[in-house]
Formats: sequence, C-alpha cells, structure tokens
Amino acid sequence: MFGLIIGLITGGIAGWIAGKIMNNEGSMLRNILLGIVGGVVGNVVLGLIGIHGRGFIGSIIVAVIGSCIIIWLVNNLSRQ
Repeated sequence: MFGLIIGLITGGIAGWIAGKIMNNEGSMLRNILLGIVGGVVGNVVLGLIGIHGRGFIGSIIVAVIGSCIIIWLVNNLSRQ
C-alpha cells in the first residue's frame, strides 16, 4: 500500500514537471497517469541505453523523461 502511495506521488510530481517542460497543462489526475506511464516508458527507453534511476530523485528524473516522450508523441499524433 505504501509503495502505491509513493508511486502516485512520484507520478504526480513527474507528470507536473513534464507538463511544465512541454508547456502542456492538464488536470492532476492526467498528470499522475502521465507520470506513471512516463515512468514505465522512461525505464524502458533509458534502460536500453544503460541508464537507470536510483532512489526517489532518480525515479522522478526517469519518469519526467518518459512523460516528456509521451507528451511529445500524443501531441504529434493528435495533429495528424
């Protein structure tokens, strides 16, 4: 249960930061979901090149990078 709460907090922070970086505002729920999905995407993408986030700050950085990738993909796919 505690891991789920930490995951939601990390996802919310990462989604909010990614939204600010990509100039994409959304609701808090959307930011949390974006951060969680971004964490998975970030772990996969960065894991392929041998980079892994350790600890709370490392997890947020990886999730932010993944969230930025997701935001970029959604923005580009929705324009077509």
